[in-house]
Amino acid sequence: MEHITLLLGIVIATALVFDFTNGFHDTANAMATTISTGALKPKTAVAMSAVLNLVGAFLSVEVAKTISGGIVNEDGLKTEVIFAALVGAILWNLLTWLVGLPSSSSHALFGGLIGAAVMSMGWSSINGGTVVTKILIPAVAAPLVAGIAATLATRLTYRIGRNTDQKATAKGYRAGQIASAGLVSLAHGTNDAQKTMGIITLALITGGVLNPGANPPMWVIVSAGVAIALGTYLGGWRIIRTMGKGLTDLAPQQGFAAQTSAATAILASSHIGFSLSTTQVCSGAVMGAGLGRKGGVVRWSTATRMFVAWGLTLPAAGLVGAGAEFLTKQGPWGVAATAALLIAGASVIWVLSRRNSVDHTNVTDDEIRSGDTPAAEPAGVVTTAIAAVTPPPAGAMAASVLPGAPVKATVSAPTTTTTGAMADPARPATV
Repeated sequence: MEHITLLLGIVIATALVFDFTNGFHDTANAMATTISTGALKPKTAVAMSAVLNLVGAFLSVEVAKTISGGIVNEDGLKTEVIFAALVGAILWNLLTWLVGLPSSSSHALFGGLIGAAVMSMGWSSINGGTVVTKILIPAVAAPLVAGIAATLATRLTYRIGRNTDQKATAKGYRAGQIASAGLVSLAHGTNDAQKTMGIITLALITGGVLNPGANPPMWVIVSAGVAIALGTYLGGWRIIRTMGKGLTDLAPQQGFAAQTSAATAILASSHIGFSLSTTQVCSGAVMGAGLGRKGGVVRWSTATRMFVAWGLTLPAAGLVGAGAEFLTKQGPWGVAATAALLIAGASVIWVLSRRNSVDHTNVTDDEIRSGDTPAAEPAGVVTTAIAAVTPPPAGAMAASVLPGAPVKATVSAPTTTTTGAMADPARPATV
């Protein structure tokens, strides 16, 4: 610790900030389906996830070793490069959180690291084989495997319970969801906290504090686990809403199948050192569970936006990382300018997020009100797209099919139409 310079200290602090953003960005992976089905209250769910993320950070260091000694060549790597990589990853995480898209924090980190390393030392600094086998292939295979497994598991659960009382089985599956959500949280801590451990270890190696190939010190493991746990407890409510309500409507049976499939894939990958995206795995499992139920609907408009974000993550974070590295190469003033740009960008995104707040009080709303849509998107676009592909609720079926039919039910509270627009509470409920 006595050899840590000011720049290395800044890099370590920035890495922990990334870990914090990773926590609230990826809370939805573990808890979105549990919250959306009512198995746990929102604040209880994120508190449970935070504790298990912290525990999971101590279970393995295989992924950390992949990052600290596999993606880029350590020879000639400077501490400034790692700082630039973290800038690219943090800004992409915050931007996708602002618009409510469950993109990959892992790929943001990898993209930033690759872009900054290429700007600093050229393409020869990248270990292409490791990138392909431990990043790109898992990025494609893992969500497919989890999605197929969730589809089959959902069909199996409905087949097994087809002759049982639905209300009784729903209670049992909600309890199962809590257990499987805990398993996903544990897996997330095992896989994602290690990425920050790996990047800090890489910084310590480049700074001469650790020898090449060294495992993360205990203080690195503890600090990374605490940072991701705090971020998880904060709750990434925007992305929880997208995962829990925006992709498909999940029953407890589907939520249990999705979370169990995702946790199995993540833990298996962590054991063999594959640094996959937990976001992509969980999203694939949620879509698979949506397709597994007869009559289930996946909202492909939301899914398409998510797929685009997945494809853009590596190159976008890489470009920002490369730009940040171009600045840091100019000397101390460049490092200061990069830090100032990071703070300014994060502040602007935070201010924009306050204009359309999403928190634990409205995260489970069935429809997205115009005031809650992402600031970067005109009000009503997502709602209209969802309504176009989603069957109307059973209670509203007659009204939607027969516009002139009278409505006998008395409504005393504001109601939501199938297009997501809030009805005027002062007006009578007429169709």
